[in-house]
Amino acid sequence: MAPTMAVSSTDSFDITDFVINKGNGVKGLSDLGIKSLPSQYIQPQEALINIIPQQSIPVVDMSNWDNDPKVAESVCEAAEKFGFFQLVNHGVPLEVLDGVKDATHRFFGLPAEEKRKYTKELSSTNNVRFGTSFSPDAEKALEWKDYLSLFYVSEEEASALWPCACRDEVLEYMKRSQVLCTKLMTALMEKLNVKEIDKTKESLLMGSKRINLNYYPRCPNPQLTVGVGRHSDVSSLTFLLQDEIGGLYVRVNEGKGEEDGWVHVPPIEGSLVINVGDALQILSNGRYKSVEHCVIASGSKNRISIPIFVNPKPNDVIGPLPELIDAGEKPKYKNILYSDYVKHFFRKAHDGKKTVAFAEISS
Repeated sequence: MAPTMAVSSTDSFDITDFVINKGNGVKGLSDLGIKSLPSQYIQPQEALINIIPQQSIPVVDMSNWDNDPKVAESVCEAAEKFGFFQLVNHGVPLEVLDGVKDATHRFFGLPAEEKRKYTKELSSTNNVRFGTSFSPDAEKALEWKDYLSLFYVSEEEASALWPCACRDEVLEYMKRSQVLCTKLMTALMEKLNVKEIDKTKESLLMGSKRINLNYYPRCPNPQLTVGVGRHSDVSSLTFLLQDEIGGLYVRVNEGKGEEDGWVHVPPIEGSLVINVGDALQILSNGRYKSVEHCVIASGSKNRISIPIFVNPKPNDVIGPLPELIDAGEKPKYKNILYSDYVKHFFRKAHDGKKTVAFAEISS
């Protein structure tokens, strides 16, 4: 545990070395009790958002999923119109959700030298990565967030290489959410007249998974920075578990002639937030929309969130599904190697939805 002391200025020591190289992360800065935000984290004015109050994304109750086709219809409608929705009564047990939240706090509570073992320089595998911000080398202003990113290959590899402070709970959460993932993906595909998810489609829609444990420490000047900048995910679907603090905002009405702005996604105990990623937007030829979202920093509390990114396999080629083109739709996106798409996303700072343009067919 870092000593708590009131630090009025961070000018006297090397922030990059302390936060990134020594593995303290922004949690280490927050634990020092700094009184003002270091200049490296001050975002340009255009990165800050216009919030629309009293609005949010749809909430879908899945308790009658098997008997009422309207539940699946409401999921597809939310994926088309909003790209974001919350699920309640989804079947993943509350104790599993609580367990992975506790495990996240436990991992970030480890000493810096323990977490540092999983940094890019020291980790024994690319599939386990502890880091801070999004892409520090490419960013003009850093994001106020630390994370542990775990790419799932197999239970054996996870057992051998994932941090034991959180491994079992994360694996259980991933396992228990798989049934839900299959249900949602089946419904979304049926709406596109894809009758069966065969092995090829399964790989394309949900062939690989990455889970992140995100930690957003208290921030001395939250209005000057962001927890995560404006972006859309590169996944097919993202399953997000958030704690009770809140801070996730979703962009609505972009280009629709209505008020374009950002709405809060209020935490609902036991719920999961689902959002469409770029891969599903491309595969659905634009029917399902990935949407910009961001996280604002908190001045009073530490926040965690745990997204599971359900992705194509890296060596899959993504493009509009053949069923849609065979039905006469004009393709809006070219076929592109998924790993190339992901590399393009990670080699730049967060920039809204500009990654999708990488796959668009010029009109």
